Amino acid sequence: MLTKKTVLSTLLACIIGFAGFAQAEQKFIKTTDGTEFKFDNPKGFGDTKKKDNVKTKAEIEFLKTGKNIYVGDAEAEKRGKKRFGYWSCTQCHGPTAKGQVGPGLVGPTFKYPKNATNKGMIETIWFGTDGGMGGKGYGVMAADDGMTLDELLKTIAWVRTNGSSGLTGNENVK
Repeated sequence: MLTKKTVLSTLLACIIGFAGFAQAEQKFIKTTDGTEFKFDNPKGFGDTKKKDNVKTKAEIEFLKTGKNIYVGDAEAEKRGKKRFGYWSCTQCHGPTAKGQVGPGLVGPTFKYPKNATNKGMIETIWFGTDGGMGGKGYGVMAADDGMTLDELLKTIAWVRTNGSSGLTGNENVK
């Protein structure tokens, strides 16, 4: 009886441990210097319309898998287009994100090849680049203002609608 309980509890611990391992968050790397960063500022999360700083379903999924669930969601893409204009992204990247003074963001080729993925594009935008773009992630623009991860996911979803290559940034994401 004791052996059966030991085996069952060990099996249960292994299942829980494996589930925890499978649920681990992505590792994020700054484009500027190659160092790792974490999304740890609570103000960097949530729907800015609600101003609740609670992680959205999209943020949770993205942090776990790197998948942007807003790609293909017309309402989210519409909101992303507004944010693209609000944050003056159009000034450098043009009104359809195909490039102007700054590089094009729609692909199929990118100044930073990792931007072909949504995870890579987040890594580039959150802390900026050495090439001139300041970070747009929360708190980088000002200590009390900035783009949340949710807003950025919506903005990237809209950017993906402007490419002719059909690139979604979710390729090879499970």
